[in-house]
Amino acid sequence: MARILSILDPTAIPQAVDALRRGEAVAVPTETVYGLAADATNPAGVAAIYEAKGRPSFNPLIAHVSDLEMAKAHVSFPPLAERLAAAFWPGALTLVLPLSPTGRIHPLATAGLPTAAVRMPEGFARDLIAAFGAPLAAPSANRSGRVSPTSARHVDEDLGDRIGLILDGGRCRIGVESTIVAVEDGGLRLLRPGGIPAEAIEAVAGLAIERPALQSGAAVIAPGMLASHYAPDAAVRLNAREVRPGETVITFGGVVLPGEEQARAVMDLSPSGDLREAAANLFEFLKRADAPGAGAIAVAPIPAHGLGEAINDRLARAAAPRD
Repeated sequence: MARILSILDPTAIPQAVDALRRGEAVAVPTETVYGLAADATNPAGVAAIYEAKGRPSFNPLIAHVSDLEMAKAHVSFPPLAERLAAAFWPGALTLVLPLSPTGRIHPLATAGLPTAAVRMPEGFARDLIAAFGAPLAAPSANRSGRVSPTSARHVDEDLGDRIGLILDGGRCRIGVESTIVAVEDGGLRLLRPGGIPAEAIEAVAGLAIERPALQSGAAVIAPGMLASHYAPDAAVRLNAREVRPGETVITFGGVVLPGEEQARAVMDLSPSGDLREAAANLFEFLKRADAPGAGAIAVAPIPAHGLGEAINDRLARAAAPRD
């Protein structure tokens, strides 16, 4: 079983660095969700992530860096990417960029693609990467396809029997994964909505972001692109306008749906209609709604602007048909 160690413990970083250097995977808190981190340059470490998560190896991983210099050692930065990094790093923006000829991110982490996804996280995770001295691959610390963790307890419940160390930093501030943008041919393509609204990125870039439609057969060139993902065991019904007997209901903005008296439970992502609060609560509420005995989860409509785009993306993937 995994040991859980507070990030306030002065030995947290040294113990994590030792485990990472042994090629192990360590659960680490970030501002978005908890990540399962390993040395992105070490095939044994990357393989440990895939093994613990049960993740398909065609699904690439984000390489997390401590500073721009570390990023530039592994990927090439066109001027547009430089501008976005200056505006949003450290933070919840992942950039997909061409691999540098001198880069050492292992092909297992990039799924053999000529590009790599890179991000500079905030806070403790960034300090850990700096102490380790190399990029850390760190997908969400949960079994592949399941709901992402926003607390150490979530990680322990899902992966506690598969990894050795969980670093506890409390609840994640943002609560959904990073926004992923591919920078290509002077343009931007949104690969995954996330913790930074696309509108904010467009304002800095001075151009519109291409938004490909969610397609089950689309090539996977970044994390979170699988059509079925972030999925609870219970079936998920979106844009619910009424409640069916026995459903667990997730609402937004104080909305009361007809038939709520028949619900197993009712949870409001943000009674005040705050999309930031809703994003922070999303995965926690999906986990609660998926409690043993849950038959189905009904989700009321969520606005699609700002962080609502990321929330709706996660819900669509949670509700998608499963293999």
